[in-house]
Amino acid sequence: MSAASLSRLLGIGPQLISRQLFCFHTSQRCCTNVTFGQSLGPTTAAKQENVRKHPPKIRKSGKTAKFPSTNVTWEERLADAVTPLWRMNYEEQLQVKYEAQKRTLQLLNTRITNCSGTDGLCCPLHSTLPSPVTVGYRNKSTFSVNRGPDGNPKTVGHYIGTGKGRNIVCTHSDHLVNMPEKHKQVAREEIRKHQKSLVEYFTTGPGAACELTSLYFQESAMTRCLHEESPYQLLYGIPYIFEEVLGLTFRISPDAFFQVNTEGAEVLYQTVRDLIRASGDYIVLDVCCGTGAVGLTVCQGAARVIGIELIDQAVEDAQCNAVLNGIDNCEFLKGKAEIVLPELLPSLEGAKFLVAVVNPSRAGLHYRVVRAIRNCEQIRRLVYISCKPEGEAMRNFVELCCLPDQQKKLFGDPFTPTLAVPVDMFPHTPHCELVLLFER
Repeated sequence: MSAASLSRLLGIGPQLISRQLFCFHTSQRCCTNVTFGQSLGPTTAAKQENVRKHPPKIRKSGKTAKFPSTNVTWEERLADAVTPLWRMNYEEQLQVKYEAQKRTLQLLNTRITNCSGTDGLCCPLHSTLPSPVTVGYRNKSTFSVNRGPDGNPKTVGHYIGTGKGRNIVCTHSDHLVNMPEKHKQVAREEIRKHQKSLVEYFTTGPGAACELTSLYFQESAMTRCLHEESPYQLLYGIPYIFEEVLGLTFRISPDAFFQVNTEGAEVLYQTVRDLIRASGDYIVLDVCCGTGAVGLTVCQGAARVIGIELIDQAVEDAQCNAVLNGIDNCEFLKGKAEIVLPELLPSLEGAKFLVAVVNPSRAGLHYRVVRAIRNCEQIRRLVYISCKPEGEAMRNFVELCCLPDQQKKLFGDPFTPTLAVPVDMFPHTPHCELVLLFER
């Protein structure tokens, strides 16, 4: 897209949903603060060291900003920030992630006493399971509209830089190997001011090449907010997108969480299903269940599956997905897990065997959830899915495995980590999901 075309971008944004979900919000404060959903966070200090030493001069007048000269393009800088492993071959990436998870388990080994592993690990570590697709795998992309390296105040792309360094710029996303070509095409297209023009542009105009399933519009005073705070307005198409995983169909709303790598999600959920390996009359507790993907894919063989989720739209999706797939042994409860789970467990005292599957955000589980799981003697097996095990999840691991602690009200027998399986959901990035099996 030419600079002239970008300069005509206006400060309102639709929420775009195709088979791949797009988020695009408008800000009421300033058109240069418009974002497609959430902006990417700042890059690592190592990647930004050169920029911080020579902070750019961004003038409010809109003139071209001054940046340090370099042989590395801005698109390559963005790729290094968002997908820092993109220059490696894929086998090397998998090994890097294996070593990262190995260090995490070694750290956990120093904090707990009941370990089942060797070589300084708290439990056996499986090799990193590869993603079936490594290029253009994202089913959801987010874009921002802001000042670019050339001073254009309405560049469509992703942020690099830091607020502290006062060097944030918006850079085109064409160089990101994890983004499908049609996503990049949306970022290049011209966004008209009026909602009617938006519909025409993406249905009968040049934007029709994006093949949108749905077009949403949301006004927000922030870069991102929930439907309850500022309702999505459906301008065109159907209200949901649909994905197929392990033979099941999932309906997904704009606010609902769903793994961004659909093919990788199949590997993840199959791994969870294999680790549960329960038999007989057992109940699965799916904590932080989102659209019900984990619970619905592991429900075969279980007497019941009970999911707990905070987001209203996600709970509605989960309930619909159970009906959509003809599954009648799953139920989904709306609310905070730290409130719902402690109230739920007393009603399950008659159950002989409970299996808990937890898939929290990077913030980890609330301590009341950990305490409820630890103190419920029927829960003998726990599968913990973590996208950042070295972060707050580490605290959860320690509390699940430590000796009984009266002060923390941890009375139940400690869990023991018995197996860890890294699953690569995010090729070309340092991130992966770690699936940890705890037993007692």
